[in-house]
Amino acid sequence: MSYLTHLECSLCGQCCPANTLQTTCPTCNRPLLARYDLAAARAAWDRDSLAEREPTLWRYHEVLPISDDNRAIKLGEGYSPLLPARRLGEALGLPHLYIKDESLNPTGSFKARGLCIAISRAWELGVKEVVIPSAGNAAGAMAAYVARAGLRAHVFMPADVPLPFRLECQALGADVRLVAGLITNCGQEAQKSAQQHGWFAVSTLQEPYRLEGKKTMGYELAEQFDWHLPDVIIYPTGGGTGLIGMWKAFSELEELGWIGSHRPRMVAVQADGCAPIPRAFHAEANFATPWEGAHTIAAGLRVPSAIGDFLMLRALRESNGNGVVVSDRALLTAQMRMSSMEGIFACPEGGATLAALEILLAERWVSPQERIVLFNTGTGLKYPDALPI
Repeated sequence: MSYLTHLECSLCGQCCPANTLQTTCPTCNRPLLARYDLAAARAAWDRDSLAEREPTLWRYHEVLPISDDNRAIKLGEGYSPLLPARRLGEALGLPHLYIKDESLNPTGSFKARGLCIAISRAWELGVKEVVIPSAGNAAGAMAAYVARAGLRAHVFMPADVPLPFRLECQALGADVRLVAGLITNCGQEAQKSAQQHGWFAVSTLQEPYRLEGKKTMGYELAEQFDWHLPDVIIYPTGGGTGLIGMWKAFSELEELGWIGSHRPRMVAVQADGCAPIPRAFHAEANFATPWEGAHTIAAGLRVPSAIGDFLMLRALRESNGNGVVVSDRALLTAQMRMSSMEGIFACPEGGATLAALEILLAERWVSPQERIVLFNTGTGLKYPDALPI
C-alpha cells in the first residue's frame, strides 16, 4: 500500500489533496511535495523486508504515490548499480570513490525513474494525454511509459536536440514538435498546447510525482551503503529534481528510523555556459536569476531557469554542500576518462561530475578518506556528436 496522505507546497506550506490531479501550488505556483504517514509506515514496514522484493524502484512502494497496482507502469526501472570506481579512485588518490550508474535504466537514463511515477500516477487519476518539454532523455522516458500504458504523448524539444533523442521518441509513438530556442521556449509552447487541448503537463516540478520517482536514488544509496550515507554526492544539475528528491528521501529515511542524522554534502554541477545554481549559491541568494544565452554540449545541463531553484539551493546549504562550474572541454575530457577507465559509457553530464571532483580535489574541499559518489545520469550512446574522437 501507499502511505500517501496529501501534498504540501514547498514554499508557502499550503496543503492540497492528493486524490485529485494537481500541478503546482494554487497560491504561489511553486512545486508541491508529496507527504506520507511515515509514522504508520514505520510501524508496519521493516527495512529488512526489502531483501525479498523486486530489484526495482517499486521495492519502496509504501513511499510512492501509486495506490492501484494495476496502474503501476513497469519497465524494470531503478535499483541501478553502485560501482566502486577503483581505477579512477587510485589515479585520484580516493580509495572510496563510487559511480551510481543510471544509464542502465529503461531508455538509458535516470529520467525513467521520474516519468515512471509521474505517468503511472497521472494514469491512475484519469489522464489520457500528456505533454512534456524536454532536452531529450525525459521525453524518451515519458514516451516509453505512455506507450506501455496505451496513452498519448506529446513532446516539445529544442530543434538542435541530438538526433537519437528525437528518433527514440518517434519510435515510441510520441508526437514530436521541434522548437527554435532552449528548454524554456519548449516549456512555453508545451504549456500553451496543454491549455488549448487539455493535455496534462509533466514538466519538471510542475507536477508533484516526478520528484517521487527521482527520490528513490536516495533510498537506493542508503540501502546499497548498508544504511550509512556517503560523505559527498556530486550530481549534474539541470532542473534539479534528482538532487531535491534525494534530499527529501534522506529526511523520510530518518523519519522511518532507517538512518541517522548524518547527511552527505550535496554538490550541484553545471556547465560554464549555463550555471545559474552555482552562481546563486556563491552569491548567497535564495533564488537563481535566469541565465542569459545558455549553451553547453551537455543538453541536460542547459536549463537557464528552474522552478525548483530555491529547493536546490536549500539542499546545498543545509548539507554544507557546494556549486561547481565546469567547462564543456573539461566535462567531455572527463566523460572519456570515466568511460575508458571504468567501462561505463558515460553521458556528458556524467562526465561533468568527474570534472567537478577534480576541481574539488584541487581546492581540498574533499579529503582522500571520504566516500564520494558520482552520478552518471545516462548513456553516452545518445550523444554521438559530443564525443571528442
